[in-house]
Amino acid sequence: MIRPWLTPPSGPAAALVEQIAAAVPVIETERLLLRAPRMADWPAYEAVFTTDRARFMGGPFTAEEAFNDFAQAVSSWLLRGSGMWTITAKGSDDALGWLYLWQEWGDPEPEMGWVLVESAEGKGFAGEAARAVLPHALRLHGPGGFVSYIDEGNGASVRLAEKLGARRDEAAEAALGEPGLMIYRHMGTRDA
Repeated sequence: MIRPWLTPPSGPAAALVEQIAAAVPVIETERLLLRAPRMADWPAYEAVFTTDRARFMGGPFTAEEAFNDFAQAVSSWLLRGSGMWTITAKGSDDALGWLYLWQEWGDPEPEMGWVLVESAEGKGFAGEAARAVLPHALRLHGPGGFVSYIDEGNGASVRLAEKLGARRDEAAEAALGEPGLMIYRHMGTRDA
C-alpha cells in the first residue's frame, strides 16, 4: 500500500522541519541520545503500536490510530512545550523507543511514559532515558506535578516508576475512575 502522507518532506519544507526539530532539547546519556521524532521513526512506532506490544497502552491500534498517536505526541512540543523524544543508541539513528513528557487527550495531568521496540527491552534503556529526562520534567512541572499512568499488568513499568522515586497515588486513581489503571506520582527522588 502506498501511503504518501508518510513521505518525509523535501526542499523548503524539509528545512523548516529541521528548524522546528532543533527546538526540541537533545538529551544525552552514557549510551543514548534522545532527540526530536522524525518521519523516519514512524515504521518502528507502527511496529510497536499496531501489535500486542501496545496492550498496556490501549492497543493494539490500527495504523491510522497509531499515526494519530504519533502525531499527537510530536505536536505536543508546539502546544505544551514538551512531548515525545525518540530514544536512539549513540552512533545510530535507529529508534530504540520513545520517552514521553506530555499530556495526551483525556489525561488530567502531565505524564512521563516510555515504550521500547522489542529488541531494546531488558537492556536498561527505558530507565536510562527516564532518569535523563527527570530533571527536565521537574523543571517544567515541579515535584508531584506529573505522573506515570501504568496498566496494572505492566510490572516492568511499575518497577521503573518506583526506581525513579514515583509513588502510587491511589487518591488520584479513585478520582480518575479507570479500573486497572495505576497512577504513579513523580516526586523527584531517584533511586536508580
